[in-house]
Amino acid sequence: MKKKPICSFCGRSMPQMFRGEDDSYICYDCIENGHKMVAQIIAESAKTDTIEGVSLGTLPKPAAIKEFLDQFVIGQDDAKRFLSVAVYNHYKRLLQNQSKDETYKDVEIEKSNIIMVGSTGTGKTLMARTIAKMLAVPFTIVDATVLTEAGYVGEDVESLLTRLLQEADYDVAKAEKGIVFIDEIDKIARKSDNPSITRDVSGEGVQQGLLKLLEGSIVNVPPEGGRKHPEQEFIHINTQNILFICGGAFDGIERKIAQRLNTQVVGFDAQQKQKIDKNDLLQYIAPQDLKAFGLIPEIIGRLPILTYLKPLDREALRRILVEPKNAITKQYQKLLSMDGVKLTFTAEALDYIVDKAIEFKVGARGLRALVETVMMDLMFSIPGQKVSELQITKELAQEKIEKADSLKLQNAV
Repeated sequence: MKKKPICSFCGRSMPQMFRGEDDSYICYDCIENGHKMVAQIIAESAKTDTIEGVSLGTLPKPAAIKEFLDQFVIGQDDAKRFLSVAVYNHYKRLLQNQSKDETYKDVEIEKSNIIMVGSTGTGKTLMARTIAKMLAVPFTIVDATVLTEAGYVGEDVESLLTRLLQEADYDVAKAEKGIVFIDEIDKIARKSDNPSITRDVSGEGVQQGLLKLLEGSIVNVPPEGGRKHPEQEFIHINTQNILFICGGAFDGIERKIAQRLNTQVVGFDAQQKQKIDKNDLLQYIAPQDLKAFGLIPEIIGRLPILTYLKPLDREALRRILVEPKNAITKQYQKLLSMDGVKLTFTAEALDYIVDKAIEFKVGARGLRALVETVMMDLMFSIPGQKVSELQITKELAQEKIEKADSLKLQNAV
């Protein structure tokens, strides 16, 4: 009696089998399973080396990225150039396997995380939000102030990636190519160089936890965010290809820069070797200043690109009021146009608002607060009235702002 052929892979005997040259057999089920495995491997390989809708030929160039930023962010050309190049190189790093040049085929491009330093209201977060509009990779903005060391009240550092995962619709391969903007990075600075009996759980402890994320490693991410616990199921994300951009005000770091530059010269004949602009010390910022402020050397080394944002002068604030696509004055003009009212601002009114913003010293955010103050009563009374035009003059703006200030003083007494 002739022995039935047996599948060399699953060991089963099937009615229809394929025979190999060495008298081995494979059944239909194993062929189907093998086909699925090969298709999955090809699909995963394609995901790793491509970005949806983007190739080396259609990659947005740094000049195009900066031009897009210019439509929404006034000034800060240096920071825009740094950010544009960082994003462009991030794209090229993800697409490096598409390169046809065999000269550097063994060279692997490493990511260069970036840190932006600038006082409040200079546009750090705005640049991050704006650049997210034109990217073909997942982008998210997260806040470092909610983070604490593992085991303490607050969120673990891994929760930063939960938002990125949500932006990628829980597509892990897509999330692993994303960009994360960590805001308020200065708030996790080491509180003191002196030893203490208490742990610095929201300062140095968080910085230590961020090291593995910035460098690149397999991280267990809770799908819903928050605190991790042993019974929870985690999603594994490789952060090697995730670009991290950090931003912070670093309030008071100018004193560290001044100490390093030795701006306080002692002696009658003492002269500085180079002229230093004391009104804009941030332009001289260096990694050692970040270390003196409270960032640990390991995290500074993982943020190799350091750039700064200039403080906004009167001219920049004036342009911010009217030039960007989403300028606050344009937003109110659109709001009132929906009620059939044409809104205009006189040049004197805009100048007055800018002067008050400089007095408050809160940057571009002060402009929004002032325009809100001027428009609040009008936005309440105008809708429903038969008004086709409304002009904001200096006298009207001054009246509304002074009225708001007097009410605050009355409430404080």
